[in-house]
Amino acid sequence: MSFQRPQIFRPPSEARSYFLPLTQGCSNNSCSFCRYNGAQLHVRDVEEIKEEIDALDLYLREGVCLPHIHPVVYQVASHLTTKRVFLQDGDALVYPYPKLVEVLQYLNVKFPWLEKIAAYATPQDLLRRSVEELKVLKELKLDIVYVGPESGDDEVLKHVNKGVTHDEIVEGTRRAKEAGISLSVTVLLGLGGVTGSERHAHETARILTEIDPEYAGALTLTLVHGTPLYEESCQGKFELISPLQSLNELKTIIENADFTNCFFSSMHASNYLAVRGVLPQDRNRMLGQLSHVLKTEDESLLRPEFMREL
Repeated sequence: MSFQRPQIFRPPSEARSYFLPLTQGCSNNSCSFCRYNGAQLHVRDVEEIKEEIDALDLYLREGVCLPHIHPVVYQVASHLTTKRVFLQDGDALVYPYPKLVEVLQYLNVKFPWLEKIAAYATPQDLLRRSVEELKVLKELKLDIVYVGPESGDDEVLKHVNKGVTHDEIVEGTRRAKEAGISLSVTVLLGLGGVTGSERHAHETARILTEIDPEYAGALTLTLVHGTPLYEESCQGKFELISPLQSLNELKTIIENADFTNCFFSSMHASNYLAVRGVLPQDRNRMLGQLSHVLKTEDESLLRPEFMREL
């Protein structure tokens, strides 16, 4: 099977980056809540990646479009004016290390003015690499990786088949930080369900403290049709938290996570209430926003269900 270019699925902060696929799918395809559950990982041939880079270089220099190159290359080519590249797909860092180095070197040769390269990475991807290997990637302008611990609660991690423990997530992210690569981590409100909500929130605050990332974002669990967790919900084995319970979890995390200097946001469209700020400086303001809604229990202040998205 030839490599099929994946749909663009990226962090909000990478909206104006150029999207360069190295893989399709995710190597850790067992997470019971995830859109990639059961999806097969496909790895793109390094020569095909270089061909796309060459075509992009030709287009930017001379405006020439090659007929055999996927049209999306030219549709998003203007994004490269931001001097950022985002490596697709769900965990591009699973790409074989020598070939990953080769691709990044080639990007830097063709576009020496590039400032930042970014990618999703699973904790397992980071654990596969030594600090020295990650430092090489940093030198090749891999500036930030987006990692989804989702929870710090080992019981939740096991239940959703995350494939790693709390301590392993911390170790993987520690290696990235030691290599000088910035971290943007995502946690998932509601992943413990109603019964595990309080522990999930407190353990997630604890893992955020231990990781101490530069950026952190909270999303709210949205069940994806056909995933194992969706089926559990249909069978009454998993109970989704309410909108106000999700705010309680968010409040617990912001209250208890201890950061050095972290931009924390719940601006994602899956959330019922958007708060953002730099922690710890803006903690009291953010908690005040959450406390106001929780005290009044006025759900008209929340994002309505029909406007929530993954």
